[in-house]
Amino acid sequence: MLLAEDGEAALEVARRERPAAIVLDLAMPRRDGFSAAREMRKDPLLRRTPLIALTALAMRGDEERAMEAGFDAYLSKPVDRRSLEETMARLVRRG
Repeated sequence: MLLAEDGEAALEVARRERPAAIVLDLAMPRRDGFSAAREMRKDPLLRRTPLIALTALAMRGDEERAMEAGFDAYLSKPVDRRSLEETMARLVRRG
């Protein structure tokens, strides 16, 4: 598991390490999850990496915005660990 403290660091870590899947909080400092996802979708190295949006601030329309930004799945906190693991496994298999 790799961790990043904010959206900018998430981009750096993802580009350097090229993980099998990425979970991004939608509300991160320096660059939110929506912006980080859009940037990752532009990057040829990360374009196909499964992205999972995770948020505690689930607002009406956020799931649609997340999908438009390039996320493959949307989960709200508190997230059920089993649900997260199943979502990740499904997306990685599909990838």
